[in-house]
Parts: sequence; structure tokens; C-alpha cells
Amino acid sequence: MSVAVLTLIVLAGSYVAGLVGSLTGLGGGVVIIPLLTLLLNVNIHYAIGASLISVIATSSGSAAAYVKEGITNIRLGMFLEIATTIGAMAGAMLALHIQTSVIAVIFGLILIFSAFMSLKPKKEQIHEPKSLWAEKLKLNSSYPVNDQTVRYGVQNVGGGFLMMLFAGIISGLLGIGSGALKVVAMDGIMRIPFKVSTTTSNFMIGVTAAASAVVYLQRGYIDPGLSMPVVIGVLLGALTGSKILVNSSSSKGLRWVFAIIVTFLAGQMIYNGWNHRI
Repeated sequence: MSVAVLTLIVLAGSYVAGLVGSLTGLGGGVVIIPLLTLLLNVNIHYAIGASLISVIATSSGSAAAYVKEGITNIRLGMFLEIATTIGAMAGAMLALHIQTSVIAVIFGLILIFSAFMSLKPKKEQIHEPKSLWAEKLKLNSSYPVNDQTVRYGVQNVGGGFLMMLFAGIISGLLGIGSGALKVVAMDGIMRIPFKVSTTTSNFMIGVTAAASAVVYLQRGYIDPGLSMPVVIGVLLGALTGSKILVNSSSSKGLRWVFAIIVTFLAGQMIYNGWNHRI
């Protein structure tokens, strides 16, 4: 297979990955890594490196829009980034010292969990400030809803911080944004409104991926020839997916279809990892 043909295949596959990731809310990395490892037989470490670069690119683009709209809790995101960055670097270093088959199995399990989380009904619950640490760190904030300002409080700061540490480890280990785990930390543990938790998670994902990417870059696992078509394809796919969601009245049905696809890919990763084919 020539380099030009391989590049076109990676570009087309990355476009599909970005589209699926956008529609399911899981990010393109959940499809990029199975695509590269299962179909193109790329070493999983190089696949993770390319995925991390695409995560940085997509997060940087979308996060800027959310910050401009005033939804993202920047102070909370920067505080939790302490945990995710430490975890991401630890996870990236750990990934270089464990078997690739083990990484594949863990990736599949996290993928199934993420697909399940993408289908859960989303509820906007506003909680009054009750955490002493949240008040001391000034994490409580507000966001605009229908030309009105809604204030909310942050709870269980310690629990959310520990969950973010775990999310960072998974991100560095698997090369994905771990958005589902970060939303669990903020929405489920810290009781932040869902819209704020998702946008703040998106704001954090790029920084987390950048911390992991440094380790992979130092070990030579980021190949520009592989990463470039991945980044372009994922960006274009994510843009298309966002337009489909805005114009579609049946986004829930689309999420179900693509969540099933993602679960199938997860099963393939677990099967191949369990049988040491990756």
C-alpha cells in the first residue's frame, strides 16, 4: 500500500471517527484507535499518539466557543486540571511499560462505559452552595439560560478531584479525552449542572491530552505523517456532526445507532486484546 493511499484511508476513517465522536459525545479518539489498530495494524502506541493530537485540536476549537458564551467554569476547570494533568502524565508513562494487549482490553471496557454514559438522560440540576472548600476556592459560579443568569454551587470538591485524577490516568493510558469520566466527576459527584460540566470537561480535555502527548512525543510515538490526516479528518467529521445535531430532530436515535457501533468496536478491542492480537 502506497503512502498516498494509506493517507487517504486514514483521512476518511478519521472523518468518520470525528462524526461518530461528535454524535455520541465521546470524541473521535474512541474510533480512531480501533480504526488504526484493528484495520490498519498500526502499533497501539502510535495510534494513541495520533489520537492525543486530534483531541488537543478538537478541544481547543470547541472550548473557545463555550468560554465565549460564558458557560464554562474556567476557575473550576483550572483547579481540576491539576489532578488530570498529574494523572495524564502518570497514565502515559504507565502505558509505555505494560503490554499492548492489556491496554486494548482496558480501552474496550472504558469504551463500553463511555457509550453507556452518552445514552443516559441528561438533567439540569441546580444545587445551592454547601461546600466550604468550594467557597474558599471560589468555585461556585453562574451561567446564562434564556437571557437569565443561573447561579449554582459546587459540592464534594475532594471526591471530584480524586475522580479527575483517575480520569487523567485513563486519558494518558488510552489516548482519549475521558470526557465521560470527567462528566461523572462534575455532574455526579460535584453536582454541577450538566451543561456546565460538559463544557468545562471540553475545556479541560485539551490540556490533559497535551500533558500525555509530551510523554509520547519524547518516546517517538507521535508520527507527523499519521497525526496530520487524523487531525484534519477528525476536525471535519466533528464539524459535520455538530451541524447534524443542530438540524436533526432525532439526535437521540442517532446517538443510539452510533453508541451501538462504538460498543461493537469496544468488543473487537477486548477480543483482540484478550487473544494477544494487538
